[in-house]
Amino acid sequence: MTIRGKATSLDIAHLAGVSQPTVSRALRGSPMVNPDTRERILRIARELNYKVDKNASSLRLRNAGTLALLFFEDPTNDDSLINPFFHAMLGSITRACALHGYDLLVSFQQLSTDWQADYEDSNKADGIILLGYGDYHESRERLQRLVEQGTHFVRWGAALPDQPGVSIGSDNFQGGFDISTHLLEQGCRRIAFIGHASSHYPEFEERYRGHVAAMAARGITADPGLQHDAITTEQSGFDACQTLLARGAPVDGVFAASDLIAIGAMRALREHGLRVPQDVALAGFDDIPLAASVSPPLTTVQQDTKQAGQLLVEKLLALINGEAVDGQTIAVKQVLRESSRRS
Repeated sequence: MTIRGKATSLDIAHLAGVSQPTVSRALRGSPMVNPDTRERILRIARELNYKVDKNASSLRLRNAGTLALLFFEDPTNDDSLINPFFHAMLGSITRACALHGYDLLVSFQQLSTDWQADYEDSNKADGIILLGYGDYHESRERLQRLVEQGTHFVRWGAALPDQPGVSIGSDNFQGGFDISTHLLEQGCRRIAFIGHASSHYPEFEERYRGHVAAMAARGITADPGLQHDAITTEQSGFDACQTLLARGAPVDGVFAASDLIAIGAMRALREHGLRVPQDVALAGFDDIPLAASVSPPLTTVQQDTKQAGQLLVEKLLALINGEAVDGQTIAVKQVLRESSRRS
């Protein structure tokens, strides 16, 4: 092999057919690198007479004093592409970082090769907080890759058996149970659930399970025909509710898996000449700021974004410090407003 000038880790990566971060991990003896791959990298490094810059290596091993917050892009009505629920979370995470003396690097999640490891290996950040992930089945492989690469990360989401990494999330089942119980107490019996109810969207699935359990506790079997998939946008909520109403099945209550879905559903109900809450009681989930401003104000389930931000930062710092860390579920509470109150 002939390399003009001084060999670099990028040269080794090219010849070994791996990424530069993988070369960096192999050269510092990381157990995250496959033994055969590590040996191939070390052999090429010897052949190129590659010398590790100890000063640079020392700098890389120091803490960056920065945490990375990565958003999953959501379709929104504005240019932010950030779910409004995460706006409040951003504030609490920023404050928690400041209290611990850390800076916060905010970015959108990218799909480029090894982007996750790049944050730590390039010394951009000591660890990663993930907010949002789209379809869980599609993102699980990326989360597993983070674990295999030894990247420090925590995510906001439902705590699932055997899931990769550490998750902090709300008690979605209890929230679904409580808000559906409230609708039942208002006299609703034909309650529609708008939102995905499968393992592709675990938080929504848990909210639906809570809804079904609340119905069963009152001796009512939830009608599967009153569940319709929707993602967290107003338009999706509107379209899903339109489809449900077009079927002609009687509905006297709607539990939407998020506030944005509920706000879209409210518009669809109005277009069909149905009054909220007199004809159809309506509730959402999240308690975003807009929930209190729509007419009528929206009943919802409030997630504790302050505690969530603190826990995400504290759990991540514990991981960075080499401590054993478990996921955690946060309690939720109902916020009862006019959209569901019939008395």
